[in-house]
Amino acid sequence: MKKITTKQLSLCGIIAALYAVITVSTSFMAYGPFQFRISEALCILPAIVPVTSLGLFVGCLAANLFSTVSTIDVVIGSAATLIACLWTARCKKSWFIPAPTVIVNAVLVGLELAWVYTPDAFWSGFVTMGAQVGFGELVVMYALGLPLLTFLRRSKTGNRLAAM
Repeated sequence: MKKITTKQLSLCGIIAALYAVITVSTSFMAYGPFQFRISEALCILPAIVPVTSLGLFVGCLAANLFSTVSTIDVVIGSAATLIACLWTARCKKSWFIPAPTVIVNAVLVGLELAWVYTPDAFWSGFVTMGAQVGFGELVVMYALGLPLLTFLRRSKTGNRLAAM
């Protein structure tokens, strides 16, 4: 395992703060069964700089402390972001890079929301909640995340990030 440099740790701190601030400032659409977390677009960053998975995990953890769903969101929601980011770091095809975030959140957050909101009808709740979360993730990741990835790969900023 490689050591994390001071620059990488600083980048992770900035990413964590950015994710948390964006999520909390758009909380009206970031929590609950129908969610469009604009901050999730940042989850493409591990494809460029894998260590940013750590910053995204910490940022999600901080944002989920304000969740209106349940304290279980702090654990499950944050774990979903970490798993998705670690998977994203391994993706090679640009069009597939947003997919891990969509898939992992649809499943894990869908399960979490079904557990909280529809415990008596868990499986039907999971199908419904998972589809809703998946749709929100799909929109954010492909409408915002993929263009952000394209921009970063073509810009000097993206080249500097990749060199970290």
